[in-house]
Amino acid sequence: MCVAGSPALAEVSKAELESISIPDRVETPIGVLEFFDGVPVGDTVDKVYDNLDRMRGLAVFLDNQGAASLHAMRMGNASIGADASNKITITEQLLQPESLYLTGNTSTLYALGYMNLKKDGALVIELPPGMLGFVDDAWFRFVENLGAIGPDKGKGGKYLMLPPDYTGTVPEGYFIIRTGTFHNLLFLRGSIAKGLEPAVQNIKSNLKVYPLAQADNPPATEFINISAKSYNTVAPNDFSYFEGLNQVVQEEPIDAIGPEARGLLASIGIVKGQPFTPDARMRKLLGEAATLGNATARAITYQPRIDGVFIYPDSESAWTMAYAEKNTTFEKNGAMGLDARVLFYFNATGVTQAMAATTVGQGSDYALAYLDADKKPLDGSKTYKLRLPPNVPVNNFWAVTLYDTQTRSLLQTGQKFPTVGSQSDGFQKNADGSYDLYFGPKPPEGKEQNWLQTVPGKSWFTILRMYGPLEPWINKTWRPGEIELVN
Repeated sequence: MCVAGSPALAEVSKAELESISIPDRVETPIGVLEFFDGVPVGDTVDKVYDNLDRMRGLAVFLDNQGAASLHAMRMGNASIGADASNKITITEQLLQPESLYLTGNTSTLYALGYMNLKKDGALVIELPPGMLGFVDDAWFRFVENLGAIGPDKGKGGKYLMLPPDYTGTVPEGYFIIRTGTFHNLLFLRGSIAKGLEPAVQNIKSNLKVYPLAQADNPPATEFINISAKSYNTVAPNDFSYFEGLNQVVQEEPIDAIGPEARGLLASIGIVKGQPFTPDARMRKLLGEAATLGNATARAITYQPRIDGVFIYPDSESAWTMAYAEKNTTFEKNGAMGLDARVLFYFNATGVTQAMAATTVGQGSDYALAYLDADKKPLDGSKTYKLRLPPNVPVNNFWAVTLYDTQTRSLLQTGQKFPTVGSQSDGFQKNADGSYDLYFGPKPPEGKEQNWLQTVPGKSWFTILRMYGPLEPWINKTWRPGEIELVN
């Protein structure tokens, strides 16, 4: 205890004291902050708490894009009747622009199911042959591959999906899927190489989903055709984002995410077992956080700055990857790639290594272009050209599809499908074996079969899909041209 008449002063330098102190008046990005000898005064406390809550809301928005996206998909499909595990959505006439799905394709047959293990308990999935599929959990994290890339090796078979709290006997004769969440996405694609109708019938005749408890007398599996059906599956970018996320937290086991993530959610009022009832102030701040998050996610997506996104970093190419460094876990050197995770989930759905193929001739791979050759946003009122060199290296097929930069869904134009590619009727090849693709509001004369329509006043982006990519694609000795403005 100091009892002398004068105060004791720490014998440290002025610079050190300044480094651990704060001036009485500080100008910051959130305004002037005022203190009395280090103690906040006036409206400073309100300013910093508003900033803190807004920043935490922004972090929640960015860090939980996967959960919000899958929840939006589940709710969107429930709105058209797919509200049970045995109600499967299917694109019988392929996916069309009326349905808002993050970067869905128009070249393969989709069948999607939303498994509710909380309601149904352990679920049996009788998988048809010839499928390419996987299961993702409620946070859109990879769980298991199915079909050609799964344990059935494309022959089909019976899978058993076990809920997180399952304590029963595990019967023999099933491929076992263990998941840490109650709601899970069953994502299946079927090849249409032998025709769309046979592929549809293969799924509708052979795919069955039912509770294990009803295996002796299973309820029928229902199919809902979503082709040309107008509805939305994309997560919102306003306050309602947090309401949807709260629903996910309430429905899932508390340990579906770690304590740090739960703490961040709790800091804005999302706590399992408790109502989410933000007051007017907090609703305003979370609305602002969503606006900032929306803007940030678009910057990360359309103008990425992280390493491993550009496919051809040795050049000025605009082509990017869906998964930074083809990493579908988003983790590197023991750390989560926060921006890499946003990059994917804001723009795409379905997490499996098979969608970042590095094995010759298997799976699929993707190249995305958001900007033209001059690194400018693509303008729907202008005409552009893309050249693909001869011998496009795929053992299945390739396709180029256009998307809306607002919804990140298929671009809605006068064309039924905003896609051209090796499966397109009448697609013209150049004399040297290369292909020229045109994008614009009107087709260049004589190029109608190689043209995709764009919309004046809107931007767009494109995805080049390579199904069964071969060595020249994987080692980058073959590369697409850039999207060039046609004067």
